[in-house]
Formats: sequence, C-alpha cells, structure tokens
Amino acid sequence: MVLRRLLAVLLHSPQLVERLSESRPIRRAAQLTAFALLQAQLRGQDAARRLRGIAARPAGSLGRRAARFRDTFTEELRRGLRERPGPPPGSQRGPGANH
Repeated sequence: MVLRRLLAVLLHSPQLVERLSESRPIRRAAQLTAFALLQAQLRGQDAARRLRGIAARPAGSLGRRAARFRDTFTEELRRGLRERPGPPPGSQRGPGANH
C-alpha cells in the first residue's frame, strides 16, 4: 500500500518522468514497443490482404471445398456411428427406456 502510494507520487512528478524518458532502458523499451506495434500492424494488413484474395476467388472453388468438407464429415460421422458399440441412437422407446 505504501509502495503503491510512493510510486504514484513519483510517477506524477514531471521532472522524474522527463529524466526517466531520457534514460537508455526506457528509450529502448519504447523502441521495442514501437517495433512490435508496427510489425503487428503490418502482419494484420497482410492477413487482411490474403483474406480479401481468398474472398475474391470464384465462388465455385469455395463451394467445391465446402461440399467436399460436408461429404467427408458425413462419411466420418457415419463410420464412427457404425463402429460404436451399443444400440444406435434413437432406438429406445420413450424416456427412461433403458432403465
């Protein structure tokens, strides 16, 4: 609590903030922060550009991929249900039929 209060008082001192901003570690931290932000911005722009490129492709190619995914998913689901032990789902008659 005392340490927090002391830090708050020190950080509200314009002279101290000015001296800290001129120190080598703080300048380096600011450089690294600016670099990281710029890199994140550039990567975001690149990702957005690639997404726009995918969206600009003919709808048929995306439709074919979606259909292939649907077919594969359905086939895997059916295979999993066939290989599953026990009665198929929905074969019970009413609530609590297996009790």
